[in-house]
Amino acid sequence: MVAGAARIRVTYQVDADGLLSVAARESLTGAEASVVVKPSYGLADEDISRMLKDSFEHAREDMHARALQEARVDAQLLLEAVRAALAADAGLLTQEERTDIDCRVDALVASIAGEEHRAIKASSEALNRVTESFAARRMDRSVRRALTGQNIANLKI
Repeated sequence: MVAGAARIRVTYQVDADGLLSVAARESLTGAEASVVVKPSYGLADEDISRMLKDSFEHAREDMHARALQEARVDAQLLLEAVRAALAADAGLLTQEERTDIDCRVDALVASIAGEEHRAIKASSEALNRVTESFAARRMDRSVRRALTGQNIANLKI
């Protein structure tokens, strides 16, 4: 899959005997994989308790890290799409529109470098808003090209 397209749910389970079970499932395709790891030395009850406690203590950090990474991947995909559209059809924009889009692109690039997923999402949404009319013009032009010279009776709908 392309970067950012896979959504994988990973489940970890440690039992009282120290067996670590890891299962992963990709939500779109349903592909699954699992593994069971048995440590050769075993885990003491205290180790298992500590591991569980650590996982609960760091859950908020883990969720933030995941949200940050997902926002970065989505933002990178958006930047690639906008840059490709600009390379192909920049002539559809006024100078003012181009300047506004370039400003929003720069803001998104700067927010990706930061550590705040909400800022990245806000910058992505701002770039989406300023490119809406550009996307509509690109679509209109594509439809016009596809229909030029076509007889309406020959079109299959």
